[in-house]
Amino acid sequence: MIEPELAFADLNDDMACASAYLQYVVKYILENCKEDMDFFDTWVEKGIIDRLNNVAEKNFVQMSYSDAIKLLIGSNKKFEFPVKWGLDLQSEHERYITEVAFGGSPVIIRDYPKEIKAFYMRQNDDGKTVAAMDLLVPRVGELIGGSQREERLDYLEARLDESNLNKDSYWWYLDLRRYGSVPHAGFGLG
Repeated sequence: MIEPELAFADLNDDMACASAYLQYVVKYILENCKEDMDFFDTWVEKGIIDRLNNVAEKNFVQMSYSDAIKLLIGSNKKFEFPVKWGLDLQSEHERYITEVAFGGSPVIIRDYPKEIKAFYMRQNDDGKTVAAMDLLVPRVGELIGGSQREERLDYLEARLDESNLNKDSYWWYLDLRRYGSVPHAGFGLG
């Protein structure tokens, strides 16, 4: 698991870093592990090199969570799990978006409902969503998840209250904001 944290960064910086990191890793593998990749393409998963080239070379599609929900509802596809604003996306939804709706391109979905995300994610101006993102890739779904962190103490305390979390248990986290912080963001790739 890699979990970078970026000082003086917002969600756009976070998405750019996550995209660049993933593309760097994929390009490195394709260039430096050619023999292994040829083996995989022949014996394990036909077409994997082409799919990885798509990740390495294509611009990642970006869309809001709200637009992703509209896309899924408008598809008229019968999913096993329900599609509704306020519910988290499932792997089947994420794969549909990358594999069908965007023809094999990686997709970044941003601005999720605050109720389904962690308390420390920065609240957007609409009061309903947070500056969070998931980077989706074909055949997998979510590969990277991240967010801009809430640097505003009063918003952070309000989110802890809304989430019914004991502020005393998070004294150390609150102190990080109380005694000075800067806008920052991070992500996890597992």
